[in-house]
Amino acid sequence: MQVSHPNMSESAILSRVLEPDKPTFSVAAARAILDLDFSQEDKVRMQELSAKAQEGKLTRREQADLDSFERVGHFINLMQSKARRSLKSRQGANGKNKPH
Repeated sequence: MQVSHPNMSESAILSRVLEPDKPTFSVAAARAILDLDFSQEDKVRMQELSAKAQEGKLTRREQADLDSFERVGHFINLMQSKARRSLKSRQGANGKNKPH
């Protein structure tokens, strides 16, 4: 009998730790997390790497950099998903925040 092991990728592990479907962030924390973003310099670098990837011209180092950007982006997306759910769960029927 084979034992089933959970997905052990970094993204899967982070998802299990963060539980993005559970709205547990405070309003202040959720708003701060929603403000997270890559710097303009990083955005330009990601665009450059993406263009080179589409041309099939990435070096190993550039591929590693692109992979790092993707992992960090996924982590930010998980956090922001949880933040949006947290804010939504704290809104009352009239659109005002519930006390927390």
